[in-house]
This record gives sequence, structure tokens and C-alpha cells, in this order.
Amino acid sequence: MCEEGNRLYATALRTGRIARADVETAPCLMEFALLHPDPDDAGWLRPVPPTLALAQRLHPLEQEITERRRQSVALADAFEPFMSLSTQESAPTHSITVLEGLDRINTALDLATAQCRTEMLTVQPSGRRRPEQRLIEGLERDKPLIERGVRIRTLYQHTARYSPDRLAYVDQFTNGKVEYRTIDELVDRLIICDETVAFIPTRDDRQVALELRHPGLVRYLIKVFEFMWDRAVPLSAGAPYETAPDGITDIQHSIAKLLVEGHVDEAIARRLGMNVRTCRAHIAKLAQALGSGSRAQLGYLIAQSGMLDRDL
Repeated sequence: MCEEGNRLYATALRTGRIARADVETAPCLMEFALLHPDPDDAGWLRPVPPTLALAQRLHPLEQEITERRRQSVALADAFEPFMSLSTQESAPTHSITVLEGLDRINTALDLATAQCRTEMLTVQPSGRRRPEQRLIEGLERDKPLIERGVRIRTLYQHTARYSPDRLAYVDQFTNGKVEYRTIDELVDRLIICDETVAFIPTRDDRQVALELRHPGLVRYLIKVFEFMWDRAVPLSAGAPYETAPDGITDIQHSIAKLLVEGHVDEAIARRLGMNVRTCRAHIAKLAQALGSGSRAQLGYLIAQSGMLDRDL
């Protein structure tokens, strides 16, 4: 929805109805079927409850997932006779495979997840793709794994706690084998299946990725994941952005650390999984709390305050 649509839908939910004339500037509300005519007054519209609206949006996604799963089973059956023809001698030449293009990357990921039997580890930084796209990809990947009893551990950034689409996705899985944690900063995406294969992107646009099957490299990436996992907070533990006695929130401490390291606003926002506008708002609050009048002075005051000595 557009920004105006978000505002008007929230208003309609709070008041119980909204004038038909007021929503002319946000046709997306009717396109998404978030409002319906008031049976008592044609000049007013009533909001569709968000739980019902979400269910209506998820239904076609679930149908598409079911169809794709049927296709994946058919493809697996078609290629099964050829699996025994691969030889061990060729394996060393495929320890590192360069995957170019989203189609080839997704095909390799689909194969690895279809073969996964014990555990999948994933690191999922916030991205710019549409919520529906992220949701359907996550459902396609995780549901069959859970049904096979595969354990899944996923790391998000703390900002995921305030993403409605991410929380709606997480709420669908209550299986004890699925765990979600968040941490302030993630470097990039990582997927590891059964301690045998790992996937990492090599470009910011994610059009090129590496498929790693070298045991040493995979073990190393597992250690990196476990290092972050031990320092992450369970998603069920509540929001980690509490204000410390010095008046600075945890997220502002994270931003201060990156500012002192010389990162620009865009890089800080990307690493912490937020948009640039939100990042700059936190920087402004940080400057106000420290009494800074300029960017250069802010870096000096951060260093002098001793806040970087705090264990984040």
C-alpha cells in the first residue's frame, strides 16, 4: 500500500469507519479489498479486519506453494535415475561453484533444501524485496523441511521485530524445531544445509552467489554462524532496544560504533537492516542526547562519552 493508504486504513480501524470521499486519494485500499461499503450509509466505508485481510492475501500464496511443491516432486522423480551416474572423482572440481542469475541460484537452493535432512542454518538480513515475495520464498523453503523434521535456526537483525510481514511469517511456525533470533548487525545472507553445503552472495544485487561444498569452508561458516547465534536474542524475548541509564538506546549505541568507524548513513542503515531515513532519525537523537552541533563533533563526543566501552 501507499503511505496515504497505510494512514487511512489505520484511521478506519481506530474509528470503525471512514468517509468514502476521504479514501479517493488512496485507491490501493479498495484494490487490496481493505474497505467495504457501510450497509447503513453509502457515504461511508468500513475496514476489513487485518486478520481477515492477511488471510485473503495468503490464500493465493499457499495455492502457489502447493503447485510448486508438486512440480518439485515431479522434477526430482525425473532426475532420480541420473543421480547414481555422478562419480566421486568429479566432486573436488565442484567444491566451489559460481551461480550466476537468480534462476540458477534458486534452483541450486531448491535442490539443497530438498536434500536437507537434519538442520538448516540461515542468516537473513533485511532486504528491499516486496513482503509477498519474501513470504512465499520463505514458505516454500521452510514448510517441507519442517514436515520432514528438519531443525531450522534463523538469524535476523533486530529491526525484523518491527516488520509486520516478517512477524506474520514467523507466527506460522510454532514447531519446537524452528528457532528465530535477532542481532543488531548482520554482514550478509548465509544458508547452510546439513553441514555439507553453504550459499553466500558475492554481489550486493544478489545476482551472483557461491555454492560451497568444501568441508573446511562449510565448517568455518558454521562456526561464524554459531558465534553470531550465541550473541543473538530469541525473537520471543521482546524488543531489545531498551534505553540505558545514559539515555541512549541499544540501536543508537550500534549506530555510534559504526559512525566512529567512519561509515556513511547508507552503509549504517544497510548493515543494521533499516531505511536511511530511520537511521538518520536515530543519529539526530544521538546528537541531541550528546549535545552535538555537527557530524564531526558527534564523532568526538561519542569517543569521549565512553559509550563504546559498553558491551553490546
